[in-house]
Amino acid sequence: MNVLAIDIGGTSTKISMVNEEGITSNFMEIDSEAMKGADHLIHNIMSVVEGNYSGFEAIGISTASQVDSETGTIVYANENFPGYTGMKVQEIFEMRFKVPVKIENDVNAAALGEKFFGAGQNFKDFLCLTYGTGIGGSIVINSAIYKGLNGIAAEVGHLVLHQGGVKCNCGCYGCYEMYGSTTALVKAASKIDVKYSDGRKIFEGIAAGDTRLEEVLENWVLEIATGLVSLTHIFNPPAIIIGGGIMEQETLIKMVREKTKSLMIESFRGVQILKAELGNKAGVLGAAALHFDVK
Repeated sequence: MNVLAIDIGGTSTKISMVNEEGITSNFMEIDSEAMKGADHLIHNIMSVVEGNYSGFEAIGISTASQVDSETGTIVYANENFPGYTGMKVQEIFEMRFKVPVKIENDVNAAALGEKFFGAGQNFKDFLCLTYGTGIGGSIVINSAIYKGLNGIAAEVGHLVLHQGGVKCNCGCYGCYEMYGSTTALVKAASKIDVKYSDGRKIFEGIAAGDTRLEEVLENWVLEIATGLVSLTHIFNPPAIIIGGGIMEQETLIKMVREKTKSLMIESFRGVQILKAELGNKAGVLGAAALHFDVK
């Protein structure tokens, strides 16, 4: 089966043809222009598809925001996607292209991509976390995404680790992502020097010998590990796959792995903490996998 896969993010949208072997073709990345509104976002994507793709038998969509994958509707989108909440994305694409359409939350889609084609291929059960602006999560049980009561399970970024701590955008205080996200790392590092405005610059500074960053990094890794320990003690998974641009740093993966295992109950230390393998194609591969049979 040839699937047209679409991965919708607030900044960019990735589009590709994908077959059941996970081979991508005609991979394209366009500006989402999400702040112009959901109608503009979706109609722009459909115009690009019509002008560049043909011969697909189905469409798989990965998108930021909370998704009801049963109805293909956006349950909730933040202010970065004005007008997106409530949009029936599946129905819109099916009416336009006359093929089956499936849609899933972006982190769940990334987890499916890793399950079919990446670091999760040897596991029926695992957790998948992505570290970026916030922290996204997905729970895979028996090779399927665990959805919860109303389809929005695994909001691990809102695991409360510091009761009474920093107020989160969700309205709670002390959420994991306020301390363990890349945003949190950059905020701490920029207090040392404003030039440390993203993760890449921080690791360049460390490589250049700025010892002021060592304590910042160690504290941040401790926050990441604290969340992973809690999740491990709850789920006892055979593997946790961690991704996001910041996690491309091999030294960081090693630090997270070592710190996490040092903090957990000894009988849980069999968990494998693995680097996500699919990079920026995880979303399109996972979106396509929505139409593939579980391995």
